[in-house]
Amino acid sequence: MSIEVIKEILVDLGIEEEKIYASAYLRKDLELDSTETVEIALELKRRFGVEVKLESRQDLTVAQMCALVDQAKASNVP
Repeated sequence: MSIEVIKEILVDLGIEEEKIYASAYLRKDLELDSTETVEIALELKRRFGVEVKLESRQDLTVAQMCALVDQAKASNVP
């Protein structure tokens, strides 16, 4: 998954593009709340047909979120 796709989703949520980089944490660095992480998960499902759990207690980086989407896409292939 391209970080650019994730960046596009985050910018649509109102996150400043210059704050978004691979090692940025969703909560600590980008200051996303639980509602916003749910919105991201819903957008990923809408665009790619994959379910990614982002609501866990672990704060993920943008790169880790990309990897989760890749894993979900790979396991979704028949």
